[in-house]
Amino acid sequence: MRRVRAIIAPIGFSTVGFKEADVRQALLYPGEDGYWVAECPSLPGCVSQGRTRQEALANIKEAIEGYELALAEDGVPVPDDSFEAVVVAV
Repeated sequence: MRRVRAIIAPIGFSTVGFKEADVRQALLYPGEDGYWVAECPSLPGCVSQGRTRQEALANIKEAIEGYELALAEDGVPVPDDSFEAVVVAV
């Protein structure tokens, strides 16, 4: 069984020194209910929230670990982190 270590860092964070499997990108944004929403786009449906940014980040880390563990237990390959964030001017 593979142990997952999630790294929480802003876009542009250098992943030097980390194996690719150690890093997942997550989106963090304020929800309509005042909570912070965190989601991992490379893992469909992997979404969490928290009352604070820190709580949302801790919760998405736990969600990512649980998601990958469930896939491994079911013998399903864990998808690569293929998400790319861009800024679009409108």
